[in-house]
Amino acid sequence: MIVWINGAVGAGKTSTARELVALLPDSTLYDPELIGEALCRLLPGKRLAEVDDHQDLPSWRRLVVDAAAALLAEVGGVLVVPMTLLRQEYRDEIFGALAARRIPVRHVLLAPAETILRERIARRGKGAGEGQERARQGACDRLPEYRQALGWLSADAHVIDNGRLTARETAQRIAEAVTTDTAAVCDIVQTPEPTRETVAAGVLLFDDRDRVLLVDPTYKPGWEFPGGVVEPGEAPARAGVREVAEELSLALDRVPELLVVDWEAPRSPAYGGLRLLFDGGRLSEAEAGRLRLPGPELRAWRFVTEAEAADMLPVQRYERLRWALRARERGRALYLEAGRPTP
Repeated sequence: MIVWINGAVGAGKTSTARELVALLPDSTLYDPELIGEALCRLLPGKRLAEVDDHQDLPSWRRLVVDAAAALLAEVGGVLVVPMTLLRQEYRDEIFGALAARRIPVRHVLLAPAETILRERIARRGKGAGEGQERARQGACDRLPEYRQALGWLSADAHVIDNGRLTARETAQRIAEAVTTDTAAVCDIVQTPEPTRETVAAGVLLFDDRDRVLLVDPTYKPGWEFPGGVVEPGEAPARAGVREVAEELSLALDRVPELLVVDWEAPRSPAYGGLRLLFDGGRLSEAEAGRLRLPGPELRAWRFVTEAEAADMLPVQRYERLRWALRARERGRALYLEAGRPTP
């Protein structure tokens, strides 16, 4: 199990984590900042200059999960992780990957008032030189990002206002919340990681303005089409119908028509495979009003234009959608490789 202690700089994550390790039996402190420091030594300066923060590196997010899994396999028990995560898509990626490895996460947010955060930041390394002053200023500059993230953080995590608490008192509250299940395990779908190429079927559904429906998964970053991995022995179109029913409580009355077949080449650590998109037809306003989400798997759905989808989907997924819409207009299916028609 992982106890992930989140919060802004100055919230007291690290000092609380050290105290928590002393309180929770068989617990180990795991600081992902060490992975960031290692990558700063290992990666070329040119690559590091392309990002503002090491969290923006896909390798950092992947290694955080890999190292957590390796540590738990080595020592077992509980990992206590003091790490700020303010971008929801990074939370989705990391917690989703941990869930796929059957590693439960209890997410705790330390949330003292911003005035207290600023006081603590001002006291950090006071008078320790120009470098510390830049660090203090950087921490203050990130407070607006923290304020903006508070909405989803408060809904996702067990919140503790530790503004007037010592690190020991805060750790005691976390320990109590963990042992009594007040800080519950994150309710996130546990999709096993593939071990080979997969076949996935997505279904495009449209409203009366020909906008396409996208869904927002909790377990991975970015928006997606309704659908999922085809199970062994299952017909891809039938898999799409099943996934639409499971994800949106919508029963399609016909087998959807094929729009595109897209070959996604393996790219470590992903295995790639075939990605199929089907035309699920147009939903009436009444049908759209009856759509229901399954809870832990999806957080939202939305009808969007093609232009809006470009800002919501990863590049290759958007290309797949773009050509699926062209195939729908032309009335014939297209074969793609990496999101591009072939020949």
